Amino acid sequence: MSSKTSRREFLSAGLMIPVAGAGSKLGLSKLVDATAAQAPDAPVKLDYRVLGRTGLKVTTVGMGCMITSDGSVIERAADAGINYFDTARGYSNGNNERMVGAALGAKRKQVVLSTKTHAPDKAGMLQHLDKSLHELNTDYIDIWYLHGRSSSAEITDEMIEVQQTAKKAGKIRFAGVSTHSGQKELLPWMAHKGAFDVVLTSYNFSMSIGGDPGMDQAIATAAKAGLGVVAMKVMAGGIRSVKPSDPLYQKLTHPGALLSALKWVVNNPNVTTTIPSMTDNDQLEENLKAMGHPLTPGDSKVLAAHLEMIRPVYCRMCGECGGQCQKGLPVADVLRFLTYADGYGHFALGRERFLELTAEHKAVRCGDCAECTVQCPHGVHVAERVARAQELFA
Repeated sequence: MSSKTSRREFLSAGLMIPVAGAGSKLGLSKLVDATAAQAPDAPVKLDYRVLGRTGLKVTTVGMGCMITSDGSVIERAADAGINYFDTARGYSNGNNERMVGAALGAKRKQVVLSTKTHAPDKAGMLQHLDKSLHELNTDYIDIWYLHGRSSSAEITDEMIEVQQTAKKAGKIRFAGVSTHSGQKELLPWMAHKGAFDVVLTSYNFSMSIGGDPGMDQAIATAAKAGLGVVAMKVMAGGIRSVKPSDPLYQKLTHPGALLSALKWVVNNPNVTTTIPSMTDNDQLEENLKAMGHPLTPGDSKVLAAHLEMIRPVYCRMCGECGGQCQKGLPVADVLRFLTYADGYGHFALGRERFLELTAEHKAVRCGDCAECTVQCPHGVHVAERVARAQELFA
């Protein structure tokens, strides 16, 4: 997809513009009106890109099924032309795969289907793969990801061997890795390693604040090496299902920001497709608008204002806080779990992930520390947010 607004122009004219009064209702409505005026409703135009060396042609907007509980939304997405669907063995204790398989039904071979394993060894991976094939009611997985790896040290030769063996057996077509953080190191490593076909990475407008080119460069390196790049966390923590009575409503549901955020990611030609979560048909219809509509100056202004609003609560997963907590907490992970609850409206998923922490980490309480040793360079109120996660989940 081409755009008259370059990424550099966006950073200088969008994220870096003054945002005084961005939180006022009047200011927000003006920004939304400006965006709406430049992007009138129009028939959905499906855009496609080729997923790296796989040769698979996929829509630039796919569907992340992690928090979808209504199979009819998946069916409707497939009917609308979306042809990339993502799930994982661990989502909803396996129930998500079962629902996705049932919803796709006869359309299975018309779409690209990906799932993931978080198993740490060969036996666990093979068990997960066979279970995924059964639950998805399919003979093969298009893309099988090693799930949630944050560094090359977390990917063993054994894991790579299992993926390659599964390829030769016809159980998977392509091998990938999903990563929530550590992308600036992991993506170039994957590009050099040559053992993978696709990377699923966190990526959104908040990661380019201040003109930091690191994440864009990592994605460009991966794409140049032939890796298909799939983007997740594209909404920067926001979701439309947060209730107006929730104190975080105004921070996480800035009108117009979520569609603008999705358009921003799609605007990067090195990103092949995206997997925004969709829980209902209204979200599906809005997300479809990201195809065929270039990023506008109005979108950039909305995102600049939205970034200021979410700054205290949204972790950009830059990894700068690693090792800073005096109690050894994996701060970025805890904040991500909280986003599942506060941003995605999915408390059960956040608590499930929190309870996977070590007993020592689950026992930590931020209130017991005289002061917090973690300083977020982007302004997240770390102690406050981690304490909220402990209150919600522990």
